[in-house]
Amino acid sequence: MSGRQFVLLTLNGISFGALLFLLSSGFTLIFGLMRIVNLAHGSFYLLGGYVGLTLMQGGQSFWVAMVGGALAIAVLGFVVERGLLLRVRGRTMPEVLLTVGLSLIFADLALARWGGDPILLDRPSQFAGTVELGGVTYPEFRLLVLALGVLLAVLMWVLQSRTRIGAIIRAGVDDREMVSALGINVNAVFTGVFVFGALLAGMTGVIGGVFLSLYPGADGEILNFALVVVILGGLGDLRGAIVGSLLVGLIDSFGRSLTPSLSYFLLFAPMALILIFRPRGLFGRATVN
Repeated sequence: MSGRQFVLLTLNGISFGALLFLLSSGFTLIFGLMRIVNLAHGSFYLLGGYVGLTLMQGGQSFWVAMVGGALAIAVLGFVVERGLLLRVRGRTMPEVLLTVGLSLIFADLALARWGGDPILLDRPSQFAGTVELGGVTYPEFRLLVLALGVLLAVLMWVLQSRTRIGAIIRAGVDDREMVSALGINVNAVFTGVFVFGALLAGMTGVIGGVFLSLYPGADGEILNFALVVVILGGLGDLRGAIVGSLLVGLIDSFGRSLTPSLSYFLLFAPMALILIFRPRGLFGRATVN
Protein backbone atom coordinates (compact mmCIF):
# COMPACT_ATOMS: atom_id res chain seq x y z
CA MET A 1 0.00 0.00 0.00
CA SER A 2 1.37 3.39 -0.99
CA GLY A 3 1.49 6.33 1.37
CA ARG A 4 -1.11 8.22 -0.66
CA GLN A 5 -3.50 5.29 -0.58
CA PHE A 6 -3.07 4.99 3.18
CA VAL A 7 -3.83 8.69 3.67
CA LEU A 8 -6.87 8.49 1.39
CA LEU A 9 -8.31 5.42 3.11
CA THR A 10 -7.69 6.96 6.53
CA LEU A 11 -9.45 10.19 5.57
CA ASN A 12 -12.33 8.21 4.08
CA GLY A 13 -12.64 6.13 7.24
CA ILE A 14 -12.55 9.13 9.57
CA SER A 15 -15.07 11.12 7.52
CA PHE A 16 -17.41 8.11 7.29
CA GLY A 17 -16.95 7.63 11.03
CA ALA A 18 -18.02 11.25 11.55
CA LEU A 19 -21.18 10.59 9.53
CA LEU A 20 -21.87 7.49 11.63
CA PHE A 21 -21.34 9.49 14.81
CA LEU A 22 -23.91 12.07 13.71
CA LEU A 23 -26.42 9.23 13.39
CA SER A 24 -25.30 6.98 16.24
CA SER A 25 -24.86 9.56 19.00
CA GLY A 26 -28.62 9.97 19.35
CA PHE A 27 -29.24 6.29 18.69
CA THR A 28 -26.97 5.14 21.52
CA LEU A 29 -28.71 7.50 23.96
CA ILE A 30 -32.11 6.11 22.95
CA PHE A 31 -30.78 2.56 23.27
CA GLY A 32 -29.08 3.23 26.59
CA LEU A 33 -31.88 5.21 28.22
CA MET A 34 -35.00 3.53 26.87
CA ARG A 35 -33.56 -0.01 26.59
CA ILE A 36 -35.04 -0.55 23.13
CA VAL A 37 -33.41 -0.97 19.76
CA ASN A 38 -35.24 1.58 17.64
CA LEU A 39 -35.17 -0.30 14.36
CA ALA A 40 -36.94 2.62 12.69
CA HIS A 41 -33.88 4.82 13.23
CA GLY A 42 -32.53 3.98 9.79
CA SER A 43 -35.88 4.96 8.29
CA PHE A 44 -35.67 8.31 10.09
CA TYR A 45 -32.32 8.78 8.36
CA LEU A 46 -33.70 7.92 4.92
CA LEU A 47 -36.87 9.99 5.29
CA GLY A 48 -34.84 12.97 6.48
CA GLY A 49 -32.72 12.70 3.36
CA TYR A 50 -35.78 12.56 1.13
CA VAL A 51 -37.34 15.58 2.86
CA GLY A 52 -34.10 17.44 2.19
CA LEU A 53 -34.21 16.28 -1.44
CA THR A 54 -37.74 17.64 -1.82
CA LEU A 55 -36.72 21.01 -0.39
CA MET A 56 -33.69 21.22 -2.67
CA GLN A 57 -35.82 20.33 -5.69
CA GLY A 58 -38.06 23.22 -4.66
CA GLY A 59 -35.12 25.62 -4.94
CA GLN A 60 -33.93 25.68 -1.31
CA SER A 61 -30.27 25.58 -0.35
CA PHE A 62 -28.52 22.59 1.19
CA TRP A 63 -28.54 24.29 4.60
CA VAL A 64 -32.29 24.90 4.54
CA ALA A 65 -32.78 21.31 3.39
CA MET A 66 -30.63 20.01 6.25
CA VAL A 67 -32.55 21.99 8.87
CA GLY A 68 -35.89 21.11 7.25
CA GLY A 69 -35.09 17.40 7.17
CA ALA A 70 -33.97 17.49 10.81
CA LEU A 71 -37.10 19.31 12.02
CA ALA A 72 -39.48 17.16 9.98
CA ILE A 73 -38.06 13.95 11.44
CA ALA A 74 -38.00 15.45 14.94
CA VAL A 75 -41.75 16.01 14.63
CA LEU A 76 -42.19 12.47 13.29
CA GLY A 77 -40.14 11.14 16.20
CA PHE A 78 -42.35 13.00 18.67
CA VAL A 79 -45.49 11.51 17.11
CA VAL A 80 -44.01 8.00 17.10
CA GLU A 81 -42.80 8.17 20.70
CA ARG A 82 -45.86 9.79 22.25
CA GLY A 83 -48.46 8.20 20.03
CA LEU A 84 -47.13 4.65 19.71
CA LEU A 85 -44.08 3.74 21.79
CA LEU A 86 -45.53 5.23 24.97
CA ARG A 87 -48.34 2.67 24.80
CA VAL A 88 -45.97 -0.31 24.84
CA ARG A 89 -43.20 1.09 27.05
CA GLY A 90 -41.46 -1.49 29.17
CA ARG A 91 -42.49 -4.41 26.94
CA THR A 92 -39.42 -5.27 24.91
CA MET A 93 -40.87 -7.46 22.20
CA PRO A 94 -43.82 -5.17 21.35
CA GLU A 95 -41.42 -2.20 21.21
CA VAL A 96 -39.07 -3.98 18.82
CA LEU A 97 -41.88 -5.32 16.64
CA LEU A 98 -43.47 -1.87 16.51
CA THR A 99 -40.27 -0.21 15.32
CA VAL A 100 -39.72 -2.99 12.76
CA GLY A 101 -43.25 -2.45 11.44
CA LEU A 102 -42.72 1.29 11.25
CA SER A 103 -39.47 0.85 9.33
CA LEU A 104 -41.24 -1.31 6.76
CA ILE A 105 -44.09 1.19 6.41
CA PHE A 106 -41.72 4.14 6.06
CA ALA A 107 -39.62 2.27 3.48
CA ASP A 108 -42.68 1.51 1.33
CA LEU A 109 -43.96 5.07 1.60
CA ALA A 110 -40.56 6.42 0.58
CA LEU A 111 -40.41 4.05 -2.38
CA ALA A 112 -43.90 5.09 -3.51
CA ARG A 113 -43.17 8.80 -3.15
CA TRP A 114 -39.55 9.12 -4.35
CA GLY A 115 -39.04 6.01 -6.46
CA GLY A 116 -36.32 3.37 -6.45
CA ASP A 117 -33.47 5.08 -8.29
CA PRO A 118 -30.38 6.14 -6.32
CA ILE A 119 -30.27 9.92 -5.90
CA LEU A 120 -27.16 11.92 -5.02
CA LEU A 121 -27.87 15.30 -3.48
CA ASP A 122 -25.89 18.34 -4.60
CA ARG A 123 -23.09 19.51 -2.35
CA PRO A 124 -23.39 23.03 -0.91
CA SER A 125 -21.65 25.46 -3.22
CA GLN A 126 -19.37 26.67 -0.41
CA PHE A 127 -17.92 23.14 -0.04
CA ALA A 128 -18.03 21.86 -3.62
CA GLY A 129 -14.28 22.05 -4.19
CA THR A 130 -11.28 19.98 -3.17
CA VAL A 131 -8.16 20.50 -1.06
CA GLU A 132 -4.72 18.92 -0.98
CA LEU A 133 -4.07 16.81 2.12
CA GLY A 134 -1.11 14.50 2.58
CA GLY A 135 -0.46 14.42 -1.13
CA VAL A 136 -4.04 13.51 -2.08
CA THR A 137 -6.87 15.61 -3.46
CA TYR A 138 -9.81 15.39 -1.08
CA PRO A 139 -13.41 16.76 -1.25
CA GLU A 140 -14.10 19.71 1.01
CA PHE A 141 -17.56 18.34 1.82
CA ARG A 142 -16.13 15.28 3.55
CA LEU A 143 -14.03 17.58 5.70
CA LEU A 144 -17.21 19.52 6.51
CA VAL A 145 -18.82 16.27 7.70
CA LEU A 146 -15.79 15.67 9.92
CA ALA A 147 -16.06 19.19 11.34
CA LEU A 148 -19.78 18.72 12.04
CA GLY A 149 -19.02 15.46 13.84
CA VAL A 150 -16.40 17.15 16.03
CA LEU A 151 -18.76 20.05 16.76
CA LEU A 152 -21.58 17.70 17.76
CA ALA A 153 -19.22 15.71 19.98
CA VAL A 154 -18.18 18.88 21.82
CA LEU A 155 -21.77 20.08 22.21
CA MET A 156 -22.95 16.70 23.50
CA TRP A 157 -20.02 16.50 25.93
CA VAL A 158 -20.98 19.90 27.33
CA LEU A 159 -24.63 18.86 27.49
CA GLN A 160 -23.92 15.59 29.30
CA SER A 161 -21.15 16.82 31.59
CA ARG A 162 -22.09 20.40 32.43
CA THR A 163 -25.91 20.60 32.47
CA ARG A 164 -28.67 19.31 34.70
CA ILE A 165 -30.44 17.55 31.84
CA GLY A 166 -27.18 15.76 31.04
CA ALA A 167 -26.93 14.56 34.64
CA ILE A 168 -30.51 13.30 34.47
CA ILE A 169 -29.81 11.43 31.23
CA ARG A 170 -26.65 9.83 32.67
CA ALA A 171 -28.55 8.83 35.80
CA GLY A 172 -31.39 7.48 33.68
CA VAL A 173 -28.98 5.28 31.73
CA ASP A 174 -27.55 3.87 34.98
CA ASP A 175 -30.74 3.56 37.08
CA ARG A 176 -33.95 4.91 35.60
CA GLU A 177 -36.04 3.60 38.53
CA MET A 178 -34.11 5.82 40.94
CA VAL A 179 -34.53 8.82 38.63
CA SER A 180 -38.27 8.24 38.62
CA ALA A 181 -38.30 7.87 42.41
CA LEU A 182 -36.69 11.31 42.71
CA GLY A 183 -39.77 12.87 41.16
CA ILE A 184 -38.32 13.49 37.71
CA ASN A 185 -40.72 13.03 34.82
CA VAL A 186 -39.00 10.10 33.14
CA ASN A 187 -41.53 10.00 30.31
CA ALA A 188 -40.66 13.58 29.37
CA VAL A 189 -36.94 12.73 29.46
CA PHE A 190 -37.56 9.70 27.25
CA THR A 191 -39.51 11.82 24.78
CA GLY A 192 -36.85 14.53 24.67
CA VAL A 193 -34.04 12.05 24.04
CA PHE A 194 -36.06 10.22 21.39
CA VAL A 195 -36.90 13.45 19.56
CA PHE A 196 -33.27 14.58 19.76
CA GLY A 197 -32.12 11.28 18.28
CA ALA A 198 -34.71 11.56 15.51
CA LEU A 199 -33.61 15.13 14.76
CA LEU A 200 -29.99 14.00 14.37
CA ALA A 201 -31.09 11.11 12.15
CA GLY A 202 -33.03 13.47 9.88
CA MET A 203 -30.10 15.88 9.65
CA THR A 204 -27.69 13.02 8.94
CA GLY A 205 -29.99 11.75 6.20
CA VAL A 206 -29.56 14.98 4.24
CA ILE A 207 -25.79 14.90 4.76
CA GLY A 208 -25.72 11.23 3.84
CA GLY A 209 -27.63 12.01 0.66
CA VAL A 210 -24.62 14.04 -0.47
CA PHE A 211 -22.07 11.66 1.06
CA LEU A 212 -23.51 8.26 0.00
CA SER A 213 -26.73 8.98 -2.02
CA LEU A 214 -30.30 8.01 -1.19
CA TYR A 215 -31.85 4.74 -2.35
CA PRO A 216 -34.23 2.01 -1.14
CA GLY A 217 -32.35 -0.12 1.37
CA ALA A 218 -30.07 2.68 2.55
CA ASP A 219 -32.04 2.74 5.81
CA GLY A 220 -31.19 -0.89 6.58
CA GLU A 221 -27.54 -0.52 5.63
CA ILE A 222 -26.94 2.57 7.76
CA LEU A 223 -28.86 0.97 10.65
CA ASN A 224 -26.49 -2.02 10.57
CA PHE A 225 -23.52 0.31 10.92
CA ALA A 226 -25.23 2.18 13.78
CA LEU A 227 -25.92 -1.08 15.62
CA VAL A 228 -22.27 -2.09 15.35
CA VAL A 229 -21.22 1.32 16.68
CA VAL A 230 -23.52 0.98 19.70
CA ILE A 231 -22.40 -2.57 20.46
CA LEU A 232 -18.72 -1.68 20.17
CA GLY A 233 -18.95 1.54 22.15
CA GLY A 234 -21.50 0.66 24.82
CA LEU A 235 -24.93 1.93 25.76
CA GLY A 236 -25.53 5.59 26.39
CA ASP A 237 -21.86 6.60 26.46
CA LEU A 238 -20.59 9.49 24.33
CA ARG A 239 -17.02 8.16 24.34
CA GLY A 240 -18.29 4.83 23.08
CA ALA A 241 -20.18 6.50 20.24
CA ILE A 242 -17.05 8.42 19.20
CA VAL A 243 -14.63 5.50 19.39
CA GLY A 244 -17.13 3.04 17.91
CA SER A 245 -17.88 5.33 14.97
CA LEU A 246 -14.20 5.86 14.20
CA LEU A 247 -13.43 2.14 14.44
CA VAL A 248 -16.34 1.18 12.19
CA GLY A 249 -15.48 3.90 9.67
CA LEU A 250 -11.82 2.89 9.44
CA ILE A 251 -12.57 -0.84 9.32
CA ASP A 252 -15.11 -0.30 6.55
CA SER A 253 -12.79 1.96 4.54
CA PHE A 254 -9.73 -0.31 4.68
CA GLY A 255 -11.78 -3.50 4.44
CA ARG A 256 -13.64 -2.48 1.28
CA SER A 257 -10.40 -1.41 -0.39
CA LEU A 258 -8.01 -4.18 0.65
CA THR A 259 -10.29 -7.22 1.02
CA PRO A 260 -13.69 -6.43 -0.55
CA SER A 261 -14.94 -10.00 -0.24
CA LEU A 262 -14.26 -9.98 3.51
CA SER A 263 -15.38 -6.43 4.29
CA TYR A 264 -18.49 -7.47 6.20
CA PHE A 265 -16.55 -10.14 8.10
CA LEU A 266 -13.97 -7.55 9.13
CA LEU A 267 -16.80 -5.26 10.27
CA PHE A 268 -18.78 -7.77 12.30
CA ALA A 269 -15.89 -9.85 13.67
CA PRO A 270 -14.83 -7.13 16.17
CA MET A 271 -18.46 -6.84 17.25
CA ALA A 272 -18.60 -10.58 17.93
CA LEU A 273 -15.37 -10.42 19.95
CA ILE A 274 -16.69 -7.50 21.99
CA LEU A 275 -19.89 -9.42 22.73
CA ILE A 276 -17.84 -12.40 23.93
CA PHE A 277 -15.26 -10.63 26.08
CA ARG A 278 -16.99 -7.37 27.02
CA PRO A 279 -20.75 -7.68 26.45
CA ARG A 280 -21.46 -4.10 27.64
CA GLY A 281 -19.11 -2.61 25.01
CA LEU A 282 -15.82 -0.77 25.33
CA PHE A 283 -17.21 1.98 27.56
CA GLY A 284 -20.49 0.42 28.69
CA ARG A 285 -21.31 0.12 32.37
CA ALA A 286 -23.58 -2.16 34.28
CA THR A 287 -27.13 -0.83 34.44
CA VAL A 288 -29.80 -1.22 37.05
CA ASN A 289 -33.32 -1.98 35.87
